[in-house]
Amino acid sequence: MFALGLQTSLKSVLAYVLFGTFIGIGALAHDTHFSLGWALISSALIWAGPAQVILMTSLHSGATVIQAAIAVTLTAIRLMPMVVSLLPMMRTPNTRFYHLILPAHFTAVTFWVEGFRLFPQIPRERRILFGNGMGTGFVIICLIATALGYQMAAKFPPLLGAAVLALTPLTFLYSTALNAKQTADKVALVLGIALYPVVATFKTGVDILISGVLAGTIAYGVHVWRRKRR
Repeated sequence: MFALGLQTSLKSVLAYVLFGTFIGIGALAHDTHFSLGWALISSALIWAGPAQVILMTSLHSGATVIQAAIAVTLTAIRLMPMVVSLLPMMRTPNTRFYHLILPAHFTAVTFWVEGFRLFPQIPRERRILFGNGMGTGFVIICLIATALGYQMAAKFPPLLGAAVLALTPLTFLYSTALNAKQTADKVALVLGIALYPVVATFKTGVDILISGVLAGTIAYGVHVWRRKRR
């Protein structure tokens, strides 16, 4: 089942998105004067493009390690709802806490989208093994792309680098829109997009978090109101 998960990750269309994104990460690591080894460790342990961009740019601009760590931790908050919603799909009565550590680490945008799509087709008792295989495959792809982007950095146009870093959030937005079946999902998505430019004008530093919480809260209220009317 681990091999099946590994094979699935290599066939996923999101693997191409990851590959393009982490080419940009590798190029950024080169341009901000981090070593290739450091960049590879960052891709394996942080495993989140936006967080790596924040880490590299903050350290490069003179921020302390503590300041950079706090900034990266704050960006990771956005992944918590994904972990909370996905891990219950993998648990069984016999699942131990340590069985879920690796799947929790792998749970980022790509793993979450593919997990929700594929786990219902996998027997529950085999989902952790399948998920570990899929997550391992995604990380391997990212490591290869990071190394390639690092070597290509000298010939990498800045505009193209910015474009590939935008692939993951754009793909996540598209996948979320496709999977939005209930009214509450659609309301949350539309409101989140609409509220973000407004919230961003206040320059809070956590614009996405605030707009997401507001949109989700309003969407939940709409869901409760519609259910009471039935």
